[in-house]
Amino acid sequence: MVVAASSIPASKVLAEGMTAVITGASSGIGRAAAMTCAKKAMNVWMVDIDKEELDVAKELVMKECSKKDAQKIETRVVDVSDEKAMMALSEEVFKDGGKCHFLMNNAGVGKGGGPMTDMETVRFTMGVNTYGPIHGCLAFVPKMKDSGETGIIVNTGSKQGITMPPGNLTYNMSKAALKCYTEGLEHELRAQEGGKLRAALLVPGWVNTSIMLKSIRAEKLAKGEPFDASTVFFHEEKPAQGAWM
Repeated sequence: MVVAASSIPASKVLAEGMTAVITGASSGIGRAAAMTCAKKAMNVWMVDIDKEELDVAKELVMKECSKKDAQKIETRVVDVSDEKAMMALSEEVFKDGGKCHFLMNNAGVGKGGGPMTDMETVRFTMGVNTYGPIHGCLAFVPKMKDSGETGIIVNTGSKQGITMPPGNLTYNMSKAALKCYTEGLEHELRAQEGGKLRAALLVPGWVNTSIMLKSIRAEKLAKGEPFDASTVFFHEEKPAQGAWM
């Protein structure tokens, strides 16, 4: 009998005692996911490249823990575009019998541009938005399979990876490629006899996250220019009407 991975309910994975690994966990969707997992008495590994914001996010997540004495909340500063760094992270998570039941490859950047965008920008955006989740899957999925535990992999895509609105082609490309990869991964997992893993693509629309703020801040700092968060159209502390969260 073939047990389809798609038959695995989220309630079996997002449950007490299970372990989540979430990238891009310092803000936005990743932080919200970490807080939800904490409420469900799960162990959570919060991963991000921004240590300062990650430390603040950890405090918020710790407050949501429903069984603090039994839960493990860890933070690690990792660049998801670095395959070796993600491999090292997976080794640490699975060390001494550790597990991963919920892998959320959520880290992303909003930087992009049109057809004539310089390759440095293209590589940077693809490196985080596309290769980042792929690195996460290559590092964690084989170990998740070997553990024999039920698990779910969620890659954060974007509506723009489907609708392709003009104006930010590089970003659209990065998310469209991730959609393709995730669908292929789910097909492979679903086809495996006795498979206990499934993969899903999260497709958010307009969300009040800090992705735009962080992109603009990075550009300003790289140029040695002052940065004023109040000038950014929207972010978590300045929610836009009509956006989610």
